[in-house]
Amino acid sequence: MPNTPDIHPEDDEQAPTAVPLRRGALVRRWAAVRATDEAGMSTAEYAVGTVAACAFAAVLYRVVTGSSIVTGLTDLVESALATLS
Repeated sequence: MPNTPDIHPEDDEQAPTAVPLRRGALVRRWAAVRATDEAGMSTAEYAVGTVAACAFAAVLYRVVTGSSIVTGLTDLVESALATLS
């Protein structure tokens, strides 16, 4: 860590703008970030949910269109129709 002088938060108002954020300013900015809403997260959550739903739909489609499922459903429908006739 570079050799920096001890900076107090009350000194930040007199600090020139070319100097990087001092400790007090950094603490205030971090507190402001923590106090704000996470409005941007909803977009990411919707995107992840949409991708998960599409992946689940693709897996379900592959399972339902598999030969054993189609054969089973066909036998079930034929059996039900035979019972009704």
